[in-house]
Amino acid sequence: MVSPAKPRIAILGAGFISDYHVRGLTAAGDVTIACLVGRDPARTRARAAEFGIEGAATDLDAVLADPAIDGVVVATPDGLHRDHAIAALSRSKAVLLQKPMALDAAQCAEIIAASEASGAPLTVSFMHRYFPEVRWLKRLLQDGTLGRIHSVRIRNATPGADWADWFYSPDNVSGGVVMQLGVHGIDLCGHLFGPIAEVTAGLATARPRRRLADGRVVTTALEDNVVASYTLAGGALVSHEMSYTEIAGCDRFRLELHADKGTVWLRSERGPAAIYAPEITGQDGWVNPPLADETLGAAHHRHWLDIVRGQARPDDSASAGLASILVAEAIYRAAGEGRRVAVADPTPEEHEDR
Repeated sequence: MVSPAKPRIAILGAGFISDYHVRGLTAAGDVTIACLVGRDPARTRARAAEFGIEGAATDLDAVLADPAIDGVVVATPDGLHRDHAIAALSRSKAVLLQKPMALDAAQCAEIIAASEASGAPLTVSFMHRYFPEVRWLKRLLQDGTLGRIHSVRIRNATPGADWADWFYSPDNVSGGVVMQLGVHGIDLCGHLFGPIAEVTAGLATARPRRRLADGRVVTTALEDNVVASYTLAGGALVSHEMSYTEIAGCDRFRLELHADKGTVWLRSERGPAAIYAPEITGQDGWVNPPLADETLGAAHHRHWLDIVRGQARPDDSASAGLASILVAEAIYRAAGEGRRVAVADPTPEEHEDR
């Protein structure tokens, strides 16, 4: 499937995350954001006007039936991901699907099957992969420069979503901070260091009452603080902290890596990236590598648009999206059963009877 040089994109969902996708697509260039699709007509029109998008719609079927639409960003609540992604893929639209990929591994497998059946490319929106410091570390690891990895610490922490109540409702989501924020760190772990083989975890709900930005108070039993320990397939150990109650201290994520030839910190008090590796840098001290200065989301959406155009092969994010949910499910099992749990094998046969 090859789309025009300037693809026409529809964005499903007029909520908070649509802002990231609009800005990222605009910064990527050579694209037309043709339509914003939402449930509430007035809100959708207002958001479309705010973004400078000409089309505003509530009839998803009509939008997907339009042959002029080349790709669809699915940025709706978690409980709608499967139906919306499959509907778009079945119409042969390229899909960029917001994380978490779906409510469970079985739904992820259904979405992947729909992509394979239609031939339309499926991409899961793991935005952290495209941060300049992550791309720099990925290259360093691919070169084998650091040698064997010993241990990793990842922290994903924010104050928690305050812009919508559905984040805290089991009717709309299948988990709290693990599914809403931790899947970013789970994906980075797999993307940078390899598959997670085993998990232990503890979780808690420190703030069961949440005040939203509009003044409403919601009550939730979903977890908002988690500490998980992973053993990677390659043998390295990972500590993963997840928090939806952190007032300050972590900008999206923090990562610390310890290897044979050095230590790397990302998004810490030492800056976006810092490396202490005298054998590699030639300096007996911390070094900050030069990084690209670019609009948030530009590299991410530029890559997706290349996939839409047929200029780049589909990436591994769909299988990684499934893998991240399998790890999340292992975290919940490990915490609930109080034991170390093996992560399920991400093969279709694993989920066909679920």
